[in-house]
Amino acid sequence: MFRSDKPSDPPMTKPSEPINTGKINSIMEGTSIEGEIRSDSNIRIDGKVKGTVHARGRVIVGQSGVIEGEVVCQSSDIEGTVIGKINCQDLLSLKATAKLQGDINTKKLAIEPGAIFTGNCSMAGGVVKEMDPARLRTESARSEQPVQASR
Repeated sequence: MFRSDKPSDPPMTKPSEPINTGKINSIMEGTSIEGEIRSDSNIRIDGKVKGTVHARGRVIVGQSGVIEGEVVCQSSDIEGTVIGKINCQDLLSLKATAKLQGDINTKKLAIEPGAIFTGNCSMAGGVVKEMDPARLRTESARSEQPVQASR
């Protein structure tokens, strides 16, 4: 009577896209959190977080927001302060009021004038080809030859 002829659904697996892309978790100004934060969607931080932030969506750090620790996310907009590593799978955007001290690993980077960044940046997504040493010697020899002016 209650039997179904359709095959059973496959086991649930985590999708690669954020689950609730329209919703934003929020840590308001005046709130301090120590520890690890994990979110399947977007998160906005206007308070202070000391620890690790893992988000499968976008991490937004407002002007009053401070993160001391590691950030792992799909994309990020930073207007406040981050002290630590950022690992961003897509676009990291540093707004004019951003202060970032730490290393960045991202696919795309946008920095507005006025943003402060101290650290190293590694941009993945492109394949870096090693230059042929013989070709480098030839190009440097060409550039060292004196240029003669004609009258």
